[in-house]
Amino acid sequence: MVLESLGLGLVVSLVFSELFGLVAGGLVVPGYVALYLDRPLALVSTAVASFVTLGVIKFLSYFMFIFGRRRMVLTIIIGFLTGWALRSFPGPQIANLPLDLAPVGYIIPGLVSMHMDKQGILHTLTTLLIASVLVRLVLILVSGGAFFGMPEAM
Repeated sequence: MVLESLGLGLVVSLVFSELFGLVAGGLVVPGYVALYLDRPLALVSTAVASFVTLGVIKFLSYFMFIFGRRRMVLTIIIGFLTGWALRSFPGPQIANLPLDLAPVGYIIPGLVSMHMDKQGILHTLTTLLIASVLVRLVLILVSGGAFFGMPEAM
């Protein structure tokens, strides 16, 4: 289901970009996020990593000239490091059950942050949410309602 989700996410991202002029955090992001819609902590962690990355980029912009490819690469690197930091530290425990605070993917926070910087936070997050839910809905309809998601090893 991962390949189907990514492929469908690419199509939905392209349609949203062409019809509405809005990008859902990158071409592959809705497909990945659709697989994690049953893990709200991963989605919150991804949003936190994206906001932290955006804040760091805005802060660095006061002291450095960051534009073009340099800004894109720096945003993805900072998003990667932020996501890595969230993965490295153990999350809190509730009733002796650890909470997994790992964000979605490794470069997803950077991609989302980059588009939040370009087109605005509200536009990016709402487009991402709608596109991801649409991808998940189509996957559920195609699979006949069978459970699917990311394997634990990924």
